[in-house]
Amino acid sequence: MKVRVLGCSGGIGGRNQRTTALLVDDDVLIDAGTGVGDLEFEELLRIDHVFVTHAHLDHIAMIPLLVDTVGEARSMPIVVHGSPETLRILRSHIFNWLVWPDFSSIPDRGNPFLRFQEIHSGETAKLGGGREMTALPALHTVPAVAYQVSSEGGSLVFSGDTTYSEPLIAAINAIPDLRYLLVETAFPDALHDLALASRHLCPSLLALFLERIKVDPEVWITHLKPSRAQTTLDEIANYRGRFVPKALYNGLEFVI
Repeated sequence: MKVRVLGCSGGIGGRNQRTTALLVDDDVLIDAGTGVGDLEFEELLRIDHVFVTHAHLDHIAMIPLLVDTVGEARSMPIVVHGSPETLRILRSHIFNWLVWPDFSSIPDRGNPFLRFQEIHSGETAKLGGGREMTALPALHTVPAVAYQVSSEGGSLVFSGDTTYSEPLIAAINAIPDLRYLLVETAFPDALHDLALASRHLCPSLLALFLERIKVDPEVWITHLKPSRAQTTLDEIANYRGRFVPKALYNGLEFVI
């Protein structure tokens, strides 16, 4: 199984700044930020599932456009997976006939372009070919989950947006075959209070987070805010724990 980074920035601006989206093999997205827009039509057509960490715009912006672009060309609906609260937000505030059409009823409810599927923290969706997606607890300003992507080759965890979370740490430590941990760090320590208020990580909180991790994955940093990215990375580089976190970048591919 391959996981390719389509976008991992905490904002836009410049050719390489794409918001969060990961492509699993060629048919599954984790989040659907602006990075999805770089895929060709034939690549978009192959996407069957979107697993959403939470409902903030930088993580869901391309779902409406994706469904609108390929819906009539597909024989099956695209399935959007998320927590009950996240799906309620999408139905109420995006697919509501005001911001965007309700593609879960187009062309009709018996044959829609889009289908919503609840996934609760701790539940696993089996995708065929030995591939599994498990929702893990995260802590953000809106209901949020992280995802564990698993195959016979091991596991990858993507934190989504989260602040320091003991339940997430416990879930990570329960994955003995964890090979990669993709964890957000949005702000530098000068904006520690903002990180706390917005329930994101900063380098000092990341250090506390990583100190509690007992398994041994590679650690990759995502969701850096463009205006403070280098400062944040410099502060992370001063971390003196057993991990050597590296910055995620578009096009990076993990094999598990």
